[in-house]
Amino acid sequence: MEQVSSRVVYRNPWMTVREDEIRLPDGRPGIYGVVEKPDFALVLPRCRDGFWLVEQFRYPIGRRAWEFPQGSWGRDATGDQADLARRELAEETGLRAGSMQHLGHLFEAYGYSTQGFDVYLATGLEEGAPDREATEQDMVHRAFGDAEIDEMIRSGQIVDAPSLAALTLYRLRQP
Repeated sequence: MEQVSSRVVYRNPWMTVREDEIRLPDGRPGIYGVVEKPDFALVLPRCRDGFWLVEQFRYPIGRRAWEFPQGSWGRDATGDQADLARRELAEETGLRAGSMQHLGHLFEAYGYSTQGFDVYLATGLEEGAPDREATEQDMVHRAFGDAEIDEMIRSGQIVDAPSLAALTLYRLRQP
């Protein structure tokens, strides 16, 4: 597949949407809509028999849901993904990690978006006060046991695809 042309159709501080004219391998024309967003970090804060999760209202789906702490540097900021993971963990939960282990890099929705994410396992946690952004003012956080998390997935309380993929990466590493 080859890009013939590209044009930005929408841009805001968090994303760019472009429309690409493409040429398929057999020569026929096609079109792709692509959402460009910066990569983010997602943290699995492991406590004794489970994980800490955050819950917040997610405007696009019109409901609250539980997920793992996650976030990006933003459009023009860059930095080390491990530092980003530590920042997001502290910001959203107040937790500080003694150890941060990189579990992998995944893509959120590569059929239409460039955005990827790095997954980190945080252990040796110390509690502190969160320092949330204005858009996170309704966020809550708490620890759940592994069995509770499994039930939350089954009941639709955890529906965030990156959180589920990250948990799968973690579980694949367990004996």
